Amino acid sequence: MAKYGVFIFSTSHIFRHPIVLLSCVALFWGGNAIAGKLAVGHVSPMILTALRWLFAVIFISPFAIARVREQWPIIRKNLVMLFLFGAFGFAGFNALFYYALNYTTAINVTIEQSIMPLIVFFGNFLLFKLKPSALQLIGFSLTLLGVAITVSHGDLTSLLLLDLNRGDALMLLAALLYGGYTVALRYKPALHWQAMIFVLAVSALLSSLPLAYYEYQSGKMLLPDLQGLGVILYIAIFPSLLAQSLYIRGVEMVGGNRANLFINLVPVFGSILAVFILGEVLHIYHIVALVLVVGGILLAERSATTRSEAV
Repeated sequence: MAKYGVFIFSTSHIFRHPIVLLSCVALFWGGNAIAGKLAVGHVSPMILTALRWLFAVIFISPFAIARVREQWPIIRKNLVMLFLFGAFGFAGFNALFYYALNYTTAINVTIEQSIMPLIVFFGNFLLFKLKPSALQLIGFSLTLLGVAITVSHGDLTSLLLLDLNRGDALMLLAALLYGGYTVALRYKPALHWQAMIFVLAVSALLSSLPLAYYEYQSGKMLLPDLQGLGVILYIAIFPSLLAQSLYIRGVEMVGGNRANLFINLVPVFGSILAVFILGEVLHIYHIVALVLVVGGILLAERSATTRSEAV
């Protein structure tokens, strides 16, 4: 059983190529939006966030405890920073993400996530003076335009009036949190990925408890029914443990800038899943936005690859 568990949680043999690895991350996160939409009316957002990380901690504990004990001196030295990673990058992002799905569509949410690479590049430029190339700037511009079309529901003039759907506005705030988390991963200590994901999951669980308590106090708490429980289990395993672990590994392999570009594949997977599973309508402006987003990632990735080969 132990060998089987190690196989499930090992990424070294199956996910050798960063493109395969990060594409799987995008697929799992695309499914996260679908699961979050299916949770509406079956479990409240903050309870969903707290239980997501509770199950994640339970699932990974048998495989990570030994690594945590082994690397505890490093963890203890960086405990505040690691807690903030989990609080903002995991719990904060997810709470806003699931709350947003109560007010907007899964297609919108997945496309709006594509603004994250722009946030990451700006953060890396401001903090580390990492300058994007001309092609990357074009790619970012296409991505930003695609997100703007989605947020405005095809009417860009609504942005000038700041007339945003509450769910779309919350999703943009969530993207800002996760983009900042990705930039901050540059400072992460040298931990084994199992120890890292365990500590961040525990941090996310602890920081989500006050949110769940607030939801209870406000009378908006909804405990999960059977469908809600199924959503929680899916989210705890795939978007939480597997995707977050693979994403951390992807950042190690190709850097935060290039790894974050693959988040632009989330709307592709998410939109397809939303149409076939949720029956959502794919409007013309969604298709235009997807073309812009995919074009942006191809240009930016081509530029990054060319620069790496030149170096």
